[in-house]
Formats: sequence, structure tokens, C-alpha cells
Amino acid sequence: MSRKSALASWLHELDAQDIRDILALRKDAADSHPDSLRGLADELTAPASVKRAVDGLDRACRDVLDAVVRLGEDASTDTVAESLHCNGKSSRAELKRALARLRAHALVWPAGDRLRAASGLRPADGAPPRRITPPPRAPRRTAQHQDFADRAAITPATSTVDGITRLVELCDNDVVATRSGVGVRELRRIAGRLRADEARARLWLELAVEARLLAVADQDRRVLPTTRSDDWRGASPSDRLAELARAWPRMTWTPAKPRPALSGQASEHGDATRRGVLEQYAELAEDEAFEHRHEVVADLAWSRPAAHDPGATEAALVEAETIGLVALGALTALGRAVLAGDVARAAAGFVPPAAQKAQLRPDLTAVAVGLPGRELRAALELVAEPAEGGWRFTGAGVRRALDAGHTPDEVLARLAEVAEHGVPQSLERLVREVARRHGQVTVTAVACCVRADDPQLLTEIARHRALVPLDLHRLAPTVLASAKPAGETLALLRAAGYAPAPAALDGRSVLERVPRRRVEPPSRKVGSWQPWRAPLTDQELSRLAVALVEQARPRPRFVPPRAESRRMGAVRLLRDQSLVLRDSEVLALAEALVTGTCVEVEVASGPRATDRHVITPVDHAAGTLTAKDQSGGAHEFPVGRIRSVRPVG
Repeated sequence: MSRKSALASWLHELDAQDIRDILALRKDAADSHPDSLRGLADELTAPASVKRAVDGLDRACRDVLDAVVRLGEDASTDTVAESLHCNGKSSRAELKRALARLRAHALVWPAGDRLRAASGLRPADGAPPRRITPPPRAPRRTAQHQDFADRAAITPATSTVDGITRLVELCDNDVVATRSGVGVRELRRIAGRLRADEARARLWLELAVEARLLAVADQDRRVLPTTRSDDWRGASPSDRLAELARAWPRMTWTPAKPRPALSGQASEHGDATRRGVLEQYAELAEDEAFEHRHEVVADLAWSRPAAHDPGATEAALVEAETIGLVALGALTALGRAVLAGDVARAAAGFVPPAAQKAQLRPDLTAVAVGLPGRELRAALELVAEPAEGGWRFTGAGVRRALDAGHTPDEVLARLAEVAEHGVPQSLERLVREVARRHGQVTVTAVACCVRADDPQLLTEIARHRALVPLDLHRLAPTVLASAKPAGETLALLRAAGYAPAPAALDGRSVLERVPRRRVEPPSRKVGSWQPWRAPLTDQELSRLAVALVEQARPRPRFVPPRAESRRMGAVRLLRDQSLVLRDSEVLALAEALVTGTCVEVEVASGPRATDRHVITPVDHAAGTLTAKDQSGGAHEFPVGRIRSVRPVG
């Protein structure tokens, strides 16, 4: 007898409560809504279903299951106990618990004095277990006020929002290339630009991709901001944090594994590892905290070894602390909101309000208290470069604003609007000096010409060693011809220390705007198994279990009288085609079919939705009931979708 047939035979020996317990633990099998115990056995032995069931076992159950699989036909309670050296009272009790759980999952079941395992199981890699792995010490808890953890999480949460904001800006202004992932050398360069360590830069990059703020362009494999990143950067700090907090449990990359960032080799259990950490801390009361994190990691690694490698679990815990979901050994209000699905309201308490003003210092730097708001960031990005602790004003930044068409007065007025104590004289002098030199030299795209009002300035440019590649020739006292296109000529002149401006053929200035590339965010990944409809309730599981057991019971042979043959034949067919209707409802429907009377039926029209009809049954064939409604219209109803029958009148 095959293992699948053996499982079906064992299922026939169980009562409705046992079947209901199996369906509750193996929800993927219940979701398929099997119509017989043989069909249930098929679902329980499907490779994907077996793997999901094994992944949910603790370390002790996996040890016992591995021993049963290795023993094969010789497996029994005594031989398993002997192979795992269960000689003491506690080890025997643990073996009994593990076998009971394996039986409840329909992975191991008794067959006489032997034990049988589900088909498709293979021995685990490595040496066979010598004994059952005992559970680790339960993580110790201590009293701690909830506010302590929430206050401690404000700094890392704010740092994460600021770091990912600067990362998106870096990818917008610089080239971040990737092939099979962002390599270690490129990752270290990014970390240096963001003033962060390599692990944090990897987390920020992958979290931004999971939040669909960054994506890899197909044509040149460059990491670029997505079309939704501009709205995210313009949102409030709390809204930005909420988006990142929602995305973190969905990440599938392995935590802390040394590898290129954004590598295509996603972990099978990366999302389960991260969510498992949150769920473990969610078991704490609001005023409790775990004393030692290594005890939490050890407990997770024993209870869910498939999803919780100790190193990856430790790294996932560090990630959760970096985002502000866990702090001081407790789950923060933001972490609880992530599990509850209501993040927006909780995130407001973990980042300060957006700063609308900044201090513009005489040393040409700017500092804002907190994360800058949209207007402040736009004003500073106009003329300043990001620097450690804030921004730094440079001549290149001022030239960028002038190239975009802003006048010096407009630049200074824009800065005055966001300056907390006014614009310092040193910054005003910088803007005026760059503006005085800006546009003295113009470049016309003829292929191309360099023009200036000062002939001596053009003589200096023509003799400059750094501009030899342009092969400049004087066409007139105020005109030089360049052998390079306008774009390359502008770049070389700026590299040589000049401040040229592009111009049209008639001499008017041309606004030079740098195009911003945006890519469409990728579609969300489909994670682990999810039911295709709402999970069955306890009552629905019980009804399904009873229907499966009743359907499998042998029915007594009964030869109906000839006069009742049509009615009883309809009863038998309707009974076989519906696992939901009660016997009285089946009889009522068969009576209406034979006599042509009206009945009221409820028919399933979708998940947890039914439609009510008053019909007169006309015919029944191939599992479909043909009937007429009160207006005489014909309809067809699958018998399996009829949920209730009630006589009319």
C-alpha cells in the first residue's frame, strides 16, 4: 500500500474532531475544500503542503520526524526512542509530545504497531540526530514602562528616514550601477557618501527598493528613483517612516549575510524571519521587556528553525532596532502598529516634525533641527550640497541655481525665507561673486563657438593648457571656435575654473536643466502562501470535517419502492453532490423537483456572499439544477453552491 493510500486509510479511522484539528493546522489543505477523505489525503501529501507543514515544526519535532524517515518501514515508537536515546522520563515525555504534534499535522501516523511518514519526506542533511534537541531556556522578562522603548526608538527611526532620503537623492544625482547586485566596493562608496557603515547602507538600499522608492533600470542596470519617490520625499517625516515600516516585514533578502545588495538570490524565509521577530516581541505585555536578546534568538531558532537561523535572526533584530520597531528589549508602539496594520497614526510619535527653518552660518554651512521640510529642502538643494551634519554652500551650487535661470536676488530671497537668523554676509558675497562671473563666457551650439565681451578673457582661455582638447581657434576678437560639442565644451570650461553659460544663436541665455530620470516601481512580490479566499472559520472547519466523515461512512443498502424510485433517486444524487445541505434540506429540494413546487434557496455568489432565489426546479443533471423563477425565466444552479433550501408557504 502506498503512503498516500495508507494516509487515506488512517483518516477513515478518525472522528470529526480529529479531522477538524488536522484541517485547522493544515489550512492550505482546508482552503482547497476537499470533497472526500481521499481528496484530503491528496492535499495533505502535496509537496508544497508538506514543506509548509515541516517548516512550522520546532527543532524537537524535526529531530523525531528525521528519525522516523530514516528508519522507514522499521519505524515504531520504541525504535525511534532507541535511535534518539530517549532513556529518561523527560526525554520520553518530549518524544510523546513530538509524535502527538506530528500526528496532528498528519506528517506521521500509526499503522498498527508501526509509524508511517508522509510521502516526499527525505532525511535531513548531515549526521542523523543522536537525541532530541531540548528547548532552550525561556527568555527572561523584566518590568519596563512602554514609554522607555518608544523614546529610545526616536533617534534610530529619525536616522533611518534621513538616511534613506539622502540615499534617494544620491541615486538621483550620482550613478549607482548594479549587475547581479550592488557590489561590496560600490556599497562601501555609498556608505562613505552617506556617512554610515556597510550593513546600514545595505539595509537602507534594500528597504528603499522594497518600499518602491528605488528600482533598477533595465537598459543600463542603474539604481534610479521611481516615479513615486518624489511624493515620498515631499511627504512629512512621519508618513515617510510609516512607508518604510510597512515595507520592512516584506523584505526577502537574508539579513546580515555578506553579499551584494539587491542580489537576485532572495531568501526563502527572509520575510518570515523578520515577521517572526516582531511576533515574538508582541507576546510581551505592554510594560514588559526581554532581559537578554540572545535568549530571544535561541528561542526562535529552536521553535522555528526553518525560518530562524541564529545569525539571520540576530541581524533581523538589529534591523528592527534600526527602524524603531524594537528598542530596549521591547516592541515599540510602531512595531505593534506594523503587526496590526495601522502604522500611520503610530509613526507620528517617532520622528520630530519637519523643520521649516535652518541656521545659515558664516562658515557657509546650514544646519536644521530635525528633518527638513519640503520647502526648506528645496531651498537648500537649490544652492547647497549635502554635508556631514547639514549642508555646505559652494560656488558650484550657486552656479547650478544661476544655470537654472534664477537671479542672485531671487536666490538670496529664497534663502532668507528659510533662514532662522537671516543670510550671513559671507554667503551673500559668495552668491554675488559667482553671479558677477556667471555668463561672462557663453557657448553657442554650432559645434561650437565660445563668445565673450572681453577679448583678453578669450585670449586667456585659448592659451589654457587644460582646454587644449577643445582645439580653440579665434574667429573674431570676441569669438572662439571649438572642435567639441557644446556640452563637452561647457564641461571642460567649468573644470578649468570658468563659469560659462549656454546661449542660443542670437546670444540669449539658454536655461540648462538637468533631466531627472525616473523609473516605474516594480510590482509587489508575492510572498509565502496566502489563501485565495478568506480563511475558514472554526464553525466552517467543523462543518467541513463532519461532512467529510459523513461522506466516508458506509450507507446501508436500501431498495426503495417502485413508486418512490424517482424521489429517492433525486435524494441520493443531491446528497452526493452537496456536502453542505442538511438531510431535511436535501429532501425538500428533491420533493420540489419531483412535484414541481416552489422552494427558496440561498446560492453562494462569492467568498462569504449568497444570493436568495425563489425557484421551481425543472430538471437535474450533471450536478446542475435547472429551475424557473417567479417570472418564468430559466436559471441553472450548481448543486454544490446551494447553501440552504426552505419550502415556500
